[in-house]
Amino acid sequence: MPVERYNPRAAEPKWREAWDSAKLFETKNNDPRPKYYVLEMFPYPSGRIHMGHVRNYTLGDVLARYRKAKGFNVLHPMGWDAFGMPAENAAMQNKVHPKDWTYQNIATMRTQLKSMGLSLDWSREFATCDVDYYHRQQMLFIDFQAKGLVGRKVSKVNWDPVDQTVLANEQVIDGRGWRSGAEVEQRELAQWVFKITDYAQDLLESLDGLDQWPEKVRTMQANWIGKSEGLSFSFGLVGAPDGFDTLPVFTTRPDTMYGPTFAAIAADHPLAKKLAENNPDIAAFNEQCRRIGTSAAEIETAEKLGFDTGIKVTHPADPSWTLPLFIANFVLMDYGTGAIIGCPAHDQRDLDFARKYDLPVIDVFLPLDSDERVGNTAFVPLKTQPVRYVQWVGEPCTQTAYEAMSRSLEIFEKDGWGTRETQFRLRDWGISRQRYWGCPIPMIHCESCGIVAVPKADLPVKLPDDVDFETPGNPLDRHPTWKHVKCPSCGGEARRETDTMDTFVDSSWYFTRFTAPWENEPTDRKAANEWMPVDQYIGGIEHAILHLLYSRFFTRAMRDTGHVDLAEPFKGLFTQGMVVHETYKGPSGWVTPAEIKISDVDGKRTATLLSDGSPIEIGSIEKMSKSKKNVVDPDDIIDSYGADTARLFMISDSPPERDVIWTEAGADASHRFVQRIWRLIAEAADGLKAPQGTAASDQTVAKIAHRTLKHVGEDIEKLAFNKAVARIYELVNALHAPLTEAALTGTASPTLRQAVDFLIAMIAPMMPHLAEECWAEVGGTEMVAARAWPDFDPSFLVDNEVTLPIQINGKKRGDLTIARDADQSAVEAAVLALDFVQAALEGRQPKKIIVVPQRIVNVVG
Repeated sequence: MPVERYNPRAAEPKWREAWDSAKLFETKNNDPRPKYYVLEMFPYPSGRIHMGHVRNYTLGDVLARYRKAKGFNVLHPMGWDAFGMPAENAAMQNKVHPKDWTYQNIATMRTQLKSMGLSLDWSREFATCDVDYYHRQQMLFIDFQAKGLVGRKVSKVNWDPVDQTVLANEQVIDGRGWRSGAEVEQRELAQWVFKITDYAQDLLESLDGLDQWPEKVRTMQANWIGKSEGLSFSFGLVGAPDGFDTLPVFTTRPDTMYGPTFAAIAADHPLAKKLAENNPDIAAFNEQCRRIGTSAAEIETAEKLGFDTGIKVTHPADPSWTLPLFIANFVLMDYGTGAIIGCPAHDQRDLDFARKYDLPVIDVFLPLDSDERVGNTAFVPLKTQPVRYVQWVGEPCTQTAYEAMSRSLEIFEKDGWGTRETQFRLRDWGISRQRYWGCPIPMIHCESCGIVAVPKADLPVKLPDDVDFETPGNPLDRHPTWKHVKCPSCGGEARRETDTMDTFVDSSWYFTRFTAPWENEPTDRKAANEWMPVDQYIGGIEHAILHLLYSRFFTRAMRDTGHVDLAEPFKGLFTQGMVVHETYKGPSGWVTPAEIKISDVDGKRTATLLSDGSPIEIGSIEKMSKSKKNVVDPDDIIDSYGADTARLFMISDSPPERDVIWTEAGADASHRFVQRIWRLIAEAADGLKAPQGTAASDQTVAKIAHRTLKHVGEDIEKLAFNKAVARIYELVNALHAPLTEAALTGTASPTLRQAVDFLIAMIAPMMPHLAEECWAEVGGTEMVAARAWPDFDPSFLVDNEVTLPIQINGKKRGDLTIARDADQSAVEAAVLALDFVQAALEGRQPKKIIVVPQRIVNVVG
């Protein structure tokens, strides 16, 4: 009988309320079932969710619901990465307290996420700005400090002189502060650091064991850690100030030691600072260098500048060989020794510098097939590429850089003017931030006792609420009372640390806290060890280095301070693609998809503005962003189509590791499929409620149902959701005719009922509201979300038929489908009965029929 259309506005809230009332997704740590931990990277509460959130959390939810149905005790929690600069910016712009702004946004986004029907354990929810959370973070800091994993280090930072704060590299735009517009300076500040370098070798070697991580991410981390073997040596100095007799250098290219034409030091090198004391020009140059941002990309693209100090360095292999010593803006004090050898022929940066200052260029090696010398492009072959070494420690010869480097190290060590050394690009993690909205660092400065930790009994160090943002700089530093405290060691007057922690600290252990967020200690060690590592972690590739590397460090540090017994936080990692959309631009700038109408005439798409019909240019497909207004509001999609349609589109349109292009046509297609499933099942519901006949009927339906069930489960486990959806489409197509017949006759076979049960189970992780509504319609009692994943029957997976190619005189003319166990005489008889065989033989008997069992048949006429 005809049924009403599926109404997500009525169905979806009803089932969400039912799940909540039954507490279906609240996880108990003492549940005896095997544990499975699914986690998506938690969001920053910016105000509203976007389509990227919809995709990210849908991917995790499909897996979580499937694992729950498979009998696992699933942990699928949610929290908020809530500290950071945007809240302070909002405080200044909107005259609202960062706390109020943050918690209001959390409330809004929580409501939006709940509308998606996610199987989240909201009972474990926390925000990193909750005092309960950062209290435990301060406990960890003190434990790390006692273990020697926290230190103070004077390091170079980007300093905004107007806002009076340290800026991250990303906040420096064209050499100016992103908010104040002031020219950024490089300053040396005492910073709190976590000693991540203590684990550099382990962090690198352990990447090999992360076999469920994308290879790209492991490579990016390995490059960031940057282990390099090279030569450590010292130049002699001629004409340097007293106390500077040698210049230590580390180079990763010892094979080019016979090609340098200059040496250079960083503006912050002790020798550069010493020279600046009596030379105003050097002092001015050093200051100019400090105005460049600290990011490697900025330094690399900046014009190469140098100052000739007049000092000469002497080559360790030959004291009579002298080179000019420059101060250069591209040399970094925090890498190696802050000094380099300049070999222009084989390093583009060195070559640009040499050409600018008219320095010689010495070719150490040449291509195998050319004597052409370097012009304005350095010759930098692969290290495994054979080249002709012409200026080298040994005789001229053909070899690879790897071979030459190894031989060079042996000779230089043997001759006693250099030693083999291993260094890492990785630097200790500076966590100090001169801002209010962050976790206070629990340390106290006392003139008598130095720097002492806040006793754990005095924690938490809470952020004061009475702050203002009218004056630039850190409100904690100018607070009239908060920073004044008694020294816990001597009782004298002291001062709190007013820097707060980098927000990456907050996100480096939250996944551990989720295992027991009610504990007074940072962890319940037993619970953390049982739940972790996270079985499947899901998030964007943009977090491939810092967040994931810091989390790996933090887990090791927590192990070494007794909070967990493991080193790696994430067993499986999946990096999903972005959600992208067309861009649209009119005479007045970018316009949103909601403001335009798309027309398609004879395959030509045009866009016009809804308000006045004016033409709009259809631009490129790009990541959804507020700046280009190509954003689709998830609330609008859910209001129009329902959450299940949005969820289905996000997993069906492309493999989850690739970008998904959001289109109205795609959303419409997903919605039609939702309606089709509902219509087919609802119209046949009377027959499906009381199936008739034998279970052995409808073998074709049974086969495709059992096969689909098997393969969809395998696809979900591999996160191949688009393949799983494609298989469900095929099953629905196969069930269309029998369900339509069941609707007409009012009867259905047990086999068809089982196939529908399978279909409902398979769509439940993807379209959970629809699954519940369909299950109730066919007489189901308990909720689908509480039911086990059904078992397939292996006997239906065996194909009892085989398709054989039929050749006539060696040429294929067609196929024969026949029982797999048919004997030769049966195969021959079936072949001779085929129309195309009879036509080819023209009434004659074949000379021979050659049957290769289950492979091929050749008829010889």
